[in-house]
Amino acid sequence: REAEDVPSRRPAGPAPGSGPSSSQAAGEDPNPAPPAGEASAAGQADADQRQQQVESDLAELLADAEAKRDEYLDIARRAQADFENYRKRMAAEVQAAALRGKAEVARGVVPVLDDLERALQAAGLDPEGDSDDPLAHGVLLVFRNLRETLGRSGIEVVDPKGEKFDPNFAEALSTVQAEGTEAGVVVEVMQKGYRFEGHLIRPAMVVVAA
Repeated sequence: REAEDVPSRRPAGPAPGSGPSSSQAAGEDPNPAPPAGEASAAGQADADQRQQQVESDLAELLADAEAKRDEYLDIARRAQADFENYRKRMAAEVQAAALRGKAEVARGVVPVLDDLERALQAAGLDPEGDSDDPLAHGVLLVFRNLRETLGRSGIEVVDPKGEKFDPNFAEALSTVQAEGTEAGVVVEVMQKGYRFEGHLIRPAMVVVAA
């Protein structure tokens, strides 16, 4: 019985099929590395792709920054323009308020000047002349000083006698036949007018030749 079992036994050693392959036996690497030239080209392509991506990202960031810059510059320009318009508007309003204030003062002072002039004429004194009477001389000085003060403030007398009637600065109370005078010419000023900075404070009351 022992003799029958002898053929079924296998000799010690590596199992069939577990030995080295022919390539291994020949000393070849089962996972060979790519050739050096191919590896270098693949690495360069990858580096180029990353470089392009970086450049694309930088270009996008730069475009966004320029857009923001233009937006902020536009806002700054509009703000500056609005402020300049506001400054001009305020300056014009202040100037207009000052002119209105002076005009109101003039409207209050002008009747006083008229009363002084009428008082001088009633006393037989020439407003442009002089007098030996100290009192009359003093009244004449007050009248002239007041008139000059109004003139320095920009208030002008409207006295259109002998001029063509202008409805912008005078009001015709009546018309008369005046020999040797052209029709439409002011022959008498009943009350002088006044204007300030080109604006009429009070029209002159006149009589016009027919």
